[in-house]
Amino acid sequence: MIDCRNIAKGKDSGELIVSSEPISFLGGVDPKTGIVIDPNHELKGQSIKDKVLFIPGGKGSTVGSYVIFQMKKNNTAPKAIICLNAEPIIATGAIMSDIPMVDSPEDTDELKNGVLVEVDGDNGKIAIL
Repeated sequence: MIDCRNIAKGKDSGELIVSSEPISFLGGVDPKTGIVIDPNHELKGQSIKDKVLFIPGGKGSTVGSYVIFQMKKNNTAPKAIICLNAEPIIATGAIMSDIPMVDSPEDTDELKNGVLVEVDGDNGKIAIL
């Protein structure tokens, strides 16, 4: 069990998709498909739909919160979000969209692409499954 700070309530599990780069949801992710479209992002062409997204944080416009909300309505959103350092754009989007979110994991060694995890936003925990 990895201790974290809880940001958005809820619990969900899935396969990790990891990026070492912050992501902008406005213009960086297609809300209709969940595919990263930012041509300069390391996840370009990959889908974050139904994954657990692990990123350092977000960047860009506050409209990114509404893009996350639109993705939830379109069923293209990540199942949960883990950030090294949450900022208001991603946090607000996760809270509005009922997407479990945590930040500041005490240990990230096991958080690699393809690993199955459960994010518990109620208690601030990540479990490796």
